[in-house]
Amino acid sequence: MESGHRLEPYKIIEYGGVGEIEEKKSRFIAQVQAVSTEEEAAAFLESVRKRYWDARHHCYAYILGGQGQIMRFSDDGEPSGTAGRPILEVLTGSGIRNLILVVTRYFGGTLLGTGGLVRAYTQAAQAGIAASSVCTMCYGYTFTIETDYNGIGKIQYLLGQRGIPIEDSAYTQQVSVTCKVPFEERDKLLHEITEATAGRAQVAVSDPIYYKSAGTTSAGGVS
Repeated sequence: MESGHRLEPYKIIEYGGVGEIEEKKSRFIAQVQAVSTEEEAAAFLESVRKRYWDARHHCYAYILGGQGQIMRFSDDGEPSGTAGRPILEVLTGSGIRNLILVVTRYFGGTLLGTGGLVRAYTQAAQAGIAASSVCTMCYGYTFTIETDYNGIGKIQYLLGQRGIPIEDSAYTQQVSVTCKVPFEERDKLLHEITEATAGRAQVAVSDPIYYKSAGTTSAGGVS
């Protein structure tokens, strides 16, 4: 039996990074932070403003929600459309959610023009993402599987074939293992477990959740 509608995976920031570029003696410092609410985003922006209190601009964009339900950006005094929107476009292109990216500019004395500003803020935002650690959140279920000692080898084989790691295990009179299962693999895996153990394994399935996909942590990258 299928349960609900599949939601798409999305990326999150595991560890925020700092990237910097220089354009005609202007410094552009990009800082990335994972946030889950607008209040957290505002607090991070304020901390950046305090740290770089003598900078001319603190332009930013943020995206909240697994499906990008909330998006905000600001040019913070730069010409309209030259800073906040380019930063936001980098974020949307990266597929990362629940983050804020702030680019602080120290003016170098030379005007960059509209095109120059767009390029500079885009490149700074890309540098910030590239310096961050990113992981993927997948939609699926928690399986808690209980079986006898004859069945555990078969369970381990089935999970290994699908690249599903065992998160926890307990060996008593029975063997219990816990793992995360992608949404689309739920029904087939349940059927395979039943067949492999001749129905002796008991499987408790959680409500659908988002979970961090094993082995997906990487340096951020923007195409």
